[in-house]
Amino acid sequence: MNEKTPPRRPATFKLDDPGVVVMDPDDSGRLNRGSIQIVPEAEPAQLPVPVDTPLLPERRGFRWGTLFWSAVGGLVLLGSGLGVLNLVEDLFARNEGLGFLGLALAGIAVVALAVVTMRELVGLARLATIEKLHLRAAEVLISDDRAASRTVVADLLKLAHRTPQLARARGALQSHTDDIIDGADMIRLAERELMTPLDEEARRLVSSAAQRVSVVTAVSPRALFDVLFVFVASLRMIRQLARLYGGRPGALGMIRLLRHVIAHLAITGGMAASDSLIQQMLGHGIAAKLSQRLGEGMLNGLLTARLGLAAIDVTRPLPFNALPRPALTDLAKDLIRKREEAE
Repeated sequence: MNEKTPPRRPATFKLDDPGVVVMDPDDSGRLNRGSIQIVPEAEPAQLPVPVDTPLLPERRGFRWGTLFWSAVGGLVLLGSGLGVLNLVEDLFARNEGLGFLGLALAGIAVVALAVVTMRELVGLARLATIEKLHLRAAEVLISDDRAASRTVVADLLKLAHRTPQLARARGALQSHTDDIIDGADMIRLAERELMTPLDEEARRLVSSAAQRVSVVTAVSPRALFDVLFVFVASLRMIRQLARLYGGRPGALGMIRLLRHVIAHLAITGGMAASDSLIQQMLGHGIAAKLSQRLGEGMLNGLLTARLGLAAIDVTRPLPFNALPRPALTDLAKDLIRKREEAE
């Protein structure tokens, strides 16, 4: 029968005693009998920092689709230009006044096309800047680079310069810039100061869009109208979120944002999470309180809310770290509460 080892009594020792050995956590060497082992704890700065994964997987290889559509666009542009040129020549052959009128209209169309193209390019460049800023901030949270964090915060302040509601937050952030030593803490401070009011407004926009979709699709008699309304409401919500966080997407920018949002949903399994939440809600007896049409409206509202949360992740210039990410359950509770108040 083995006897239990009596507990060791507390003892005092000095760090310079020969029997005291300071070891690393990974050191597996054996100690001499009577030696005292001291393993220092890891410093907080060395602990892993939870950081969001990149929003989209990195694309590699040659983009044949981009080359194809660029070539098709060039051919269409050349064909349109040749057709306009022939039209102006025919107008001059018929009447000189008609020729000058057609030439003036063609010039106006060219100028308008140049302005629209420039706006689209600026919008695409701004969206690309926000994406790069998001990735750089995520890298700083991992590397804790002070110089890189200052650059990220400076670019973020430039991006938020045109937002009047962030004037006080910009001043507070700039006043504490020299007091922060760690790069990760700088990013967290910028997130708390600049993203807090924007996140609250984004949550309100998503909740309003989900509520609107829920009400309209619940009373709509046609399924085709439901699909069109959900599509238009989702586009409007994504555009508002992009503008809120500093983006100015045009038509091409919206196409790019939609691709990124759908890809983000596919990566994170957002639709599966929505289905699980809906099943839980309906399993708690909520289905008994709703008719079939109201249930369909609630479902469309929840899917719109999930799409809005994915759009927040894509359009937000900083990853969620110091602030909590908006949860679908909170938006679902808002939908149910507003539905009960309406009844």
